[in-house]
Amino acid sequence: MNVTDDKKERQVVSKQRVADHGEVYTAKREVNAMLDLVKEETERIDSRFLEPACGTGNFLVEILNRKMEAVHRQHARNRYEYDQASAVAVSSMYGVELLPDNVETCRNRLLEQYIDTYRQHLSADVSPDLEQCIRFLLKKNILCGDALTMLQADGHPITFCEWTFIGTGGKVKRRDFELAELLRNVEYDKPKAGEEGLLFADTGEPTFIHLPKREYPLTDYLKLPDYE
Repeated sequence: MNVTDDKKERQVVSKQRVADHGEVYTAKREVNAMLDLVKEETERIDSRFLEPACGTGNFLVEILNRKMEAVHRQHARNRYEYDQASAVAVSSMYGVELLPDNVETCRNRLLEQYIDTYRQHLSADVSPDLEQCIRFLLKKNILCGDALTMLQADGHPITFCEWTFIGTGGKVKRRDFELAELLRNVEYDKPKAGEEGLLFADTGEPTFIHLPKREYPLTDYLKLPDYE
């Protein structure tokens, strides 16, 4: 077991990190027990998950594993469909982590999990374009920051990309949203009459349409890295 493997399996890296950051990893048994509570969602390819303190990725790795099994069940006979569905699976997972080394480890673990599973399922290597796409999605979806302050390590607001795959042609619509905007709650953030984005739900209660910070043109999913 190498250093990276050892770190991702232990629940505590050091007493100092526990004291400084409260860093304790969740064991695999507990991870699976908790994910089993929402089992159907973990096996839905496009179901979105956010881990606000993702550490080295124990929850996200298992979610990816379950999603990739669903991709295999549904698309194993068609590599084109498998590639696109697997990109959808990766694009649906988000994480925030305070410590930069954990962010890097989490991204690497997810990439390794993706590549290993792909090879097992299709007995083939991931194409360079697809691997570049997956790396890009992980870079955008796994961020270094503080989910409590909703700020990234560089002081900018935590901003996530929404990836919407259109049909089966491989086209994707990207929209960027600030986390603070996504978490707005009318119970605590009372809107004013006529406020932009304000609508009414079926129950008659006010609600919001979240407004993106930025939108990008529709593009082929394998060309997403071109729109940094």
